[in-house]
Amino acid sequence: MQSYEQSLQQTRDFLLEHDDYLVVSHVQPDGDAVSSTLAVGWLLSCLGKKYCMLNEGPIPKRMEYLWHADQILNMTLAGPDREFKHVICVDCADFQRVGLTHRYFAADALIANIDHHPTNNGYGAVNLIKPDAAATAEILFDLLQLFALEWNTDIATAIYTGLLTDTGGFRYTNTSPKVMAAVSELLKLGVNGPELAETLLEEMTLAQVKVLNRALSTLQLSPEGDVAWVHVTPEDMIACGASNEDLEGIVNYPRNIQGVEVGILFKVIHPGAVKVSLRSAGKVDVAALAQTFGGGGHTRAAGAKIEAALEEVIPQVLEEVRRYL
Repeated sequence: MQSYEQSLQQTRDFLLEHDDYLVVSHVQPDGDAVSSTLAVGWLLSCLGKKYCMLNEGPIPKRMEYLWHADQILNMTLAGPDREFKHVICVDCADFQRVGLTHRYFAADALIANIDHHPTNNGYGAVNLIKPDAAATAEILFDLLQLFALEWNTDIATAIYTGLLTDTGGFRYTNTSPKVMAAVSELLKLGVNGPELAETLLEEMTLAQVKVLNRALSTLQLSPEGDVAWVHVTPEDMIACGASNEDLEGIVNYPRNIQGVEVGILFKVIHPGAVKVSLRSAGKVDVAALAQTFGGGGHTRAAGAKIEAALEEVIPQVLEEVRRYL
């Protein structure tokens, strides 16, 4: 098995040896996915390479300040007009996470898989995976060092965004000395840390407040008081005028209750499918738990999509959580 340093070099070679790349991240992209997509785009533009940035759906509105964010195609509106032989997947824990963007992968496409999820199974021809990295943006911070490029505020802000969001504002246990050293360098390049924290972590839309209110009205706790969960239905989303990005952070409310080890958000996609978001206080490896349902993620933050009705999914998941506890 090759070292991280060897994987960095292999990825560097992949970027230099080819041209005309498709850059994709996971469905319903978060801050790390969006910023990593754009960081790769910035690098390719500096190298004089042709590229197309794509996602299955829209990027969160609060990310629109990032360099060339408007150039990430939303394939539900307009996708590329052809397939690509060279693909770069960022922040995708497994191949299914690329969603429908795979339609634009040529049958013989070479994939560079850049990710920090411990559940990643190395689906790329090139795999740059560092499970102990706080974010995929941290890996890209390392990768960019291998190129003789002059950093500017645009790329610094993109990398900072990924680190800020995936560490919960530098509060989670993945906030390492290496992360803070990188942050120091990024701030020197002109990143406005307080403004980004306000935009990404503090501000809430009215729709977000409304859907949070609805979710909290469904709050339940296990008899032991160590598991708490809420749910949101399509009807809730419509009534609140909410989008998927308005659900960001809701799962933390049940998790943050004193004594709770696992917090869960059940989001009904349609009557026969539920997206399950899991957060752990540390006692339960929710990535392993999510894998039993075909999902994945991190030790303390993971998720899965389960094809069943909500009334079936809740007891299934709670039973599995109890087994892990």
